[in-house]
Amino acid sequence: MIDAVIVDDEKKALQSLSWELTNFSNEINVSASFTDPFEALSHLEKNTPDCLFLDIEMPTMDGFQFIQKLTNKNFPVIITTAYNQYAIKALKNEAIDYLLKPIDSDDLKDTIVKIKKFNAKNYSVDRLEKILLTYNSKAIHKKITFNTDGKLVFLDSDEILYAESDGNYSTIHLADGHRIVLTKKLKEVNEILPDESFFRIHNSYIINLSKIKEFLKTDGYVILKPNHKIPVSRQKKSDFLDML
Repeated sequence: MIDAVIVDDEKKALQSLSWELTNFSNEINVSASFTDPFEALSHLEKNTPDCLFLDIEMPTMDGFQFIQKLTNKNFPVIITTAYNQYAIKALKNEAIDYLLKPIDSDDLKDTIVKIKKFNAKNYSVDRLEKILLTYNSKAIHKKITFNTDGKLVFLDSDEILYAESDGNYSTIHLADGHRIVLTKKLKEVNEILPDESFFRIHNSYIINLSKIKEFLKTDGYVILKPNHKIPVSRQKKSDFLDML
């Protein structure tokens, strides 16, 4: 059974679509429906359905804006509308299909096939990710794992020079000169990095202790190999010296 969520600002249209989905196919169960897109976003932050049927024309937030605000995109989105001029834009905005109201039963059958294919592919990817994470957690020499840009990156401590804060993002600076941008605050990155090797030396920086080349006491800076100058905050200076 496919667990579906519907978002449509018109209550009658929402009820009609729910009726169409459940009557045209015995493979779909409408688990939640919303006329308020903000309530729908809140629900989808905590719940992952098998698919989302989303209306385009809503007064407070149109369907395309809704898609951009989704933090959880691990499910297929199907655009539903009474107007056919949105087809190309819908498919460019990460929707897997486009249905015109009233929904045709043959079109719905095709959409169900696409939903199943999307979820089967994602299931395989999620399963492989769990296998990799489980293997790493049991390995003798555990890797530091970062999830970014739709991929898992496994690193040894020695490959990381320092992490730098950029508001709600963080940048991992690697010894080979490459950078990895994460959609995580530095506090979250600090929880991932092992305490025995890394130290948050400043509100904006976490350094690899094994990469320290010099500590300029008067200026309040450390020099990391090969020549990266990182400030030491006054609040962290005492704890940093204890670490050394």
